[in-house]
Amino acid sequence: MADLEAVLADVSYLMAMEKSKSTPAARASKKIILPDPSVRSVMHKHLEKMGEVNFDKIFHQKLGYLLFKDFCENFLDEPIPQLKFYEEIKHYEKLDTLEERRKNAREIYDNFIMKELLSHSHNYSKEAVSCVQKHLTKNEVPIGLFELYIDEIFNHLRGDIFMKFIESEKYTRFCQWKNLELNIQLTMNDFSVHRIIGRGGFGEVYGCRKADTGKMYAMKCLDKKRIKMKQGETLALNERIMLSLVSTGADCPFIVCMTYAFHTPDKLCFILDLMNGTHGYMAPEVLSKGTAYDSSADWFSFGCMLYKLLKGHSPFRQHKTKDKHEIDRMTLTMNVELPDTFSMELKSVLEGLLQREVEKRLG
Repeated sequence: MADLEAVLADVSYLMAMEKSKSTPAARASKKIILPDPSVRSVMHKHLEKMGEVNFDKIFHQKLGYLLFKDFCENFLDEPIPQLKFYEEIKHYEKLDTLEERRKNAREIYDNFIMKELLSHSHNYSKEAVSCVQKHLTKNEVPIGLFELYIDEIFNHLRGDIFMKFIESEKYTRFCQWKNLELNIQLTMNDFSVHRIIGRGGFGEVYGCRKADTGKMYAMKCLDKKRIKMKQGETLALNERIMLSLVSTGADCPFIVCMTYAFHTPDKLCFILDLMNGTHGYMAPEVLSKGTAYDSSADWFSFGCMLYKLLKGHSPFRQHKTKDKHEIDRMTLTMNVELPDTFSMELKSVLEGLLQREVEKRLG
């Protein structure tokens, strides 16, 4: 019976995942009703008081970025090619392998830099151009290859263009959404909760689907009794504060952001980005069915992330495969080869973190 219940939970979860990809928000089970546009005035004053009415704050929120992009593409007389350039750079920064980054970097250079240089329309500094050319000549593709270009794109957008956005209907819509966000009172009824996808010392993490948008999230539920019994009040409060601080909306693949938080009589609930277990970063004991694991698995994942920050890809994705089963097989069987360019101290740390045997693992 327990096995049957687990299968049913899996099916329910997978169906919800598929539905979240195909069901528009307008057809979700609950409709979002925005406040009247007249709320703009009071919300603008509130946002100004909170220091939120500036380009960087708004642009680095998903909502703000989408509305700003819509404004630039549909309400300005002159085209803003910088946005497309920016999106291509952000796509490049998320690529896993050196081969993918080399190919994409060359495409960006040809389509956005060289093309404009040849037509004498490249309105960026010589420093930005020479920096990219220097790296590409050496076949180097660091994640921050186009960093100088991003700085100059931002400097261009945060001027007159941003001020026009603030005066537009799109900023009014932004104020409506922020007012709704400020006054939202969430409960468990706002989510359909599916299977458990993780457990911790204070509670569980569930896959859930928000009723009004159809979007999937991870719901981390901390049991108040367990928190009190383990004297973890300060720990739980600090987690809430830290999640609020890092959940700026900035596009960063290494941070799980919190979208909502609420509580019930017996639980504290954090609604987080849904991060499925990423193949190439999970410890061998996590991949082995029926094997218990503890916080040592996090140290293995930390080792994989550290390796990626240094080399640009997971230690188990270096053979260009995207087949998750092959990646899992390499995680379970392959000894990681560390480059000669790594120092002895760095090699020692990585070898300790990436030990397949838990008893020998660092941490």
